[in-house]
Amino acid sequence: MSVKYEYWLACIRPLAGGKKERLRSCAGSGEAVYNIEEKRLEEMEFLTEKDRQVILSFQKKKDLAAEYDRLLEKGIRLVPCHDTAYPRRLRECAGHPYALFVKGRLPADDRLSVAIVGARQCSAYGERQALAFSEYLAGRGVQVISGMARGIDGAAGRGAINGGGDTYAVLGSGVDVCYPRQNRGLYGDILKKGGILSEQLPGAAPRRENFPARNRIISGLADAVLVMEARERSGSLITADMALEQGRDVYALPGPVDSPLSRGCNQLIRQGAGILLGPEELLEELVSEPALAALLTGETRGKRECEKSDKNKKVLESAENIVYSCLGLYPRDISSLLEETALAPAALMEQLVSLQLKGYVREISKGHYIRAV
Repeated sequence: MSVKYEYWLACIRPLAGGKKERLRSCAGSGEAVYNIEEKRLEEMEFLTEKDRQVILSFQKKKDLAAEYDRLLEKGIRLVPCHDTAYPRRLRECAGHPYALFVKGRLPADDRLSVAIVGARQCSAYGERQALAFSEYLAGRGVQVISGMARGIDGAAGRGAINGGGDTYAVLGSGVDVCYPRQNRGLYGDILKKGGILSEQLPGAAPRRENFPARNRIISGLADAVLVMEARERSGSLITADMALEQGRDVYALPGPVDSPLSRGCNQLIRQGAGILLGPEELLEELVSEPALAALLTGETRGKRECEKSDKNKKVLESAENIVYSCLGLYPRDISSLLEETALAPAALMEQLVSLQLKGYVREISKGHYIRAV
């Protein structure tokens, strides 16, 4: 495969990715498309007259080798969708990009991957949770995908780096254009711990219309998408919709009902998205699916087993932990807690009072309790 001709095909921006794939398949190679005659193009009924004229006009672009060599000098490589290095998850999605421009590495196909997205103008709560989830998951071998935007995306990238794991950013600009500029330090750190990806040509400026298309790549690279904070109408909800269309699991972080930043997440939960109660619980739920469990590395499996053992030991040693583990975001009444914990009524009430005083539990109505943290 001569990459310079694949680069030429990728440069034909007016031609949709699906048509590029079909055109290349019919011609036999990127070089064959580059040298194709007008008569042969006319025989391809899936091309419009405008498509044919665009292809013919781009055939005048001759300095392919020198142009692609300049990209390689900048550390940028092109990965077409028929290349074995192209991410398997993304290739299986309808409407995938014809090619990806990459600085650094691509996400591994044999590792569990999670995308973390959310509001640019996020709250301290949302940023804290994005950091905590990404740091925990990355520290256990999960690849973290984000868009490197301000707010939640940036926090996800930083958290993954803090956790010592691998993280990848998908940009709405060229891979050599750091956007936003204030994330330049993060951009450099991501290159050391993963990679920067884009379907946009190198040098392309970030344009508003690029970001919805960028979002389908973020979700397409992941096994699950976590929405940390989102307004009622936001790009994060577009990503969630795309994830569902791609067959991905979607989870949302619950938040205050009076917070505009949580309205989108709460709506997703109402529509059936998974609830993010904590990174430990999320990882347990993800690996309950055999296909995803198989993507955990041996080191990660060992770490999980140790954590589960330690957690069970603490539960057995502490009546408080027994009670706390039975609570969540939905209220539980005294009778159901008595049945589940097998504690005597007086012992249960003692632990509930203790947990309330420590700030771990709230009584939201008479005899009904939820977790406070």
